[in-house]
Amino acid sequence: MSDTRAPSVRDACLEALRAEGLTTIFSNPGSTEVPFLVDLPDDFRFVLALQEGSVVGIATGFALAQAEPALVLLHTTAGLGNAVGAIATARVNRAPLVVVVGQQDRRHLALEPFLAGRLSRLAGDYPLDVVEPAVATDVPSALIRATHAARLGNGPVVVIVPMDDWDAAAAPERTAAAGLVISSPRGVPEGLEPVVVALTEAVAPAIIAGAGNDSESGWTALTALAERLGAPVWQEPFGARAGFPQDHPLFRGHLPADRPRLREALAGHDAVLVVGTALLRQFRFTEGTLLPEGVASFVLTADEAQAVRSPATLSIVGDTAVLCSALAERVPVRAASPGGLRTSRADAFRLDAATGDDPLRAAHVFGVLAERLPQNCIVVEESPSSRPALEALLPARHPFGFLSAAMGGLGFAMPAAIGLRMADPARPVVCIIGDGSSMYSIQSLWTAARHEVGVLFVVLANGGYAVMDRLADRRGGDAPWPGFPELSVATLAAGLGVETRRVGTSAELRRVLDAACTGLQARTAPLLVEVTVVADTEFAP
Repeated sequence: MSDTRAPSVRDACLEALRAEGLTTIFSNPGSTEVPFLVDLPDDFRFVLALQEGSVVGIATGFALAQAEPALVLLHTTAGLGNAVGAIATARVNRAPLVVVVGQQDRRHLALEPFLAGRLSRLAGDYPLDVVEPAVATDVPSALIRATHAARLGNGPVVVIVPMDDWDAAAAPERTAAAGLVISSPRGVPEGLEPVVVALTEAVAPAIIAGAGNDSESGWTALTALAERLGAPVWQEPFGARAGFPQDHPLFRGHLPADRPRLREALAGHDAVLVVGTALLRQFRFTEGTLLPEGVASFVLTADEAQAVRSPATLSIVGDTAVLCSALAERVPVRAASPGGLRTSRADAFRLDAATGDDPLRAAHVFGVLAERLPQNCIVVEESPSSRPALEALLPARHPFGFLSAAMGGLGFAMPAAIGLRMADPARPVVCIIGDGSSMYSIQSLWTAARHEVGVLFVVLANGGYAVMDRLADRRGGDAPWPGFPELSVATLAAGLGVETRRVGTSAELRRVLDAACTGLQARTAPLLVEVTVVADTEFAP
């Protein structure tokens, strides 16, 4: 018997989502989402995560890997509230998300029924926009508008939908959204000429690569420009992605995140070109200028906010690959000076192999991984106390070879790694995370097991918040927070359905990682390896 009922708002929304390619739904639903989800069509995939931070984190990884919006469905106040930190991370990581938040029945919202939420300002300024359809018939158009906005703005857009709207009759004649929105690429501005002149006349130019240049075209264009100038290239401090091939002879390492060491690193250069980030992110405040006195600075970025806040001689907003290609065509060829050739920071962190029962350190783990991981592997990092060693010993060799939380909040790496692998199963993914960091989104492991997502999780178990301990040391006082040596991440992971291994010696580490990294690209189930390490005694990002 054919279905003769009139199309509902839900029907129209499903068609709109299909048209936008949003057929994977990441969610931890509640009662306000039931009208939308029951009898979900077969061409939609529903991905359950057991906490909303994990929901948004997995969707963020998925969106970044496919460079297209991902769809999130959250449950009223509790769901959105739990997800706010992850939404903030998605915004700073420039991940396009459409975040649908269920609301109580529109017909009695004025009476504040059970589960009604004050939702519009709950996520603060982190969403690009918060859309509240005035009437049920506008919900399909609102979803399309939100998808366009997320795609154009590379960030999350929240859409609040009362639960009774899904059953209302659709009104296709009231569509209020463009069928297709195309952003016309910017060309090469006339204002690029001062940058050409400065780089041509500079005695010792330098380049700083940022996360915003992490693409095939960005790497190719910036590599051509660096080689033409013979200029050394650094990665920005705390970069969430790699903006330049980190095994290239001109790569000098990651810049420090405080002003005195930053000025020291860039001493001797008279022009600095920053590509794909702002000038220049720091961690602790220290006195003085960012750059040495007299250095001309130029910023190329697609992010208007980065351009505006950079204390540069000139900032240009545009496609960094296009701008770098144009510069490479206009600047003269020069030989790399000896000071511009790569000086590896790896030697400062590389350790002699541990023997027998010698305690392991994070750098031992990174060294063993470096020998075994395929070059196209994506490394997702959330081990703050050992990040400098990781960056030095595991360089990004391919675009999108490194990912971390752009704003530094914990709870990102584990779910993001799952989303990455779900979106791009052709690339191996390893998540390197501290035992303390893993607690923020440990529930996401259940989703990896349930959906057979072949991520390798390497947990560095030092039994405490090592980065906090080092910061307390720097203050010269005692920390009130305890360690947690009894914590067993492997036990928790096993309870969530994930295969685990425990490692305590160098021989075990090599044997376990030999097996884990063999066929890593073809893995169809997650594996968690918990490695007992001693805490690093220094923290100087």
